[in-house]
Amino acid sequence: MAAAEAGKQVAVLVELKARFDERSNIGWASRLEEAGVHVVYGLVNLKTHCKLCLVIRKEGDAIQRYVHIGTGNYNRATAQVYTDFGLFTANARIAADTSELFNYLTGYSKQTSYRELIVAPVALRERLTALIAREVEHVRAGRSAGIIIKNNAVSDPGIIQVLYAASRAGVPVRAIARGICCLRPGIPGVSETIEVRSIVGRFLEHSRVYYFENGGTPVVYLGSADLMERNLDRRVETLCPVLDPDIARFIRYTILEAYLTDTERARVLRADGSYESPAASTEAVDAQQLLAWRT
Repeated sequence: MAAAEAGKQVAVLVELKARFDERSNIGWASRLEEAGVHVVYGLVNLKTHCKLCLVIRKEGDAIQRYVHIGTGNYNRATAQVYTDFGLFTANARIAADTSELFNYLTGYSKQTSYRELIVAPVALRERLTALIAREVEHVRAGRSAGIIIKNNAVSDPGIIQVLYAASRAGVPVRAIARGICCLRPGIPGVSETIEVRSIVGRFLEHSRVYYFENGGTPVVYLGSADLMERNLDRRVETLCPVLDPDIARFIRYTILEAYLTDTERARVLRADGSYESPAASTEAVDAQQLLAWRT
């Protein structure tokens, strides 16, 4: 609102179908319009769940674009009690994709293909399936392979079957699923290489990260999508690659490793659907406390 009142061109997509926030969002939308902001409400029959911010500036004689892609909402209250990831970048390909996605959401484009972003519902299911299949190819060729998933939920039947197929091929699959998880780990001949854990601590685990070992050249994505049918097929979602190798290593070996070795807040899913505490360890690890100290 301050930017619009200062003469900047501002467009905001307000998702009115937001659980617990409908009334608040309607009020904000009205105030934004009064301040001169161009407000849109998304696409018919598709909830817009991606979390994106794009700033376009003229710097010298050039136009520069800056993008923030997050896993959580732009919400002051939840930002204080949720754990989320945000990527801030000026990468030209990601910025171009984000511009075209905003054009699509505001009705000025029918874009269906993107350079770096993976966007639902047009491509997310297909791309995730292909990324998992690539890990199968690596393990069969004797190369390093592995998948780490951190999100809110794993319940889509199609993706679960693809993960089972990867496990049967020998791909290690580790999931950190805060809420519902329909994967059953450790079933002979089905999911022997799958491990699932949930962490419930002081802060609500809300980040979504997808890691693929990719034969020794790891690929990391973060974004808004859980592995649920609604996220893959009936929502606008984005996953963004983490192209900076230092940031990708930090996510894998500092953040994800903390969750994978947590002994205090983690519960491990068994093949029968029950949860148990992790195996005893000589060193107590509380991932949330550890990461709060490191960051």
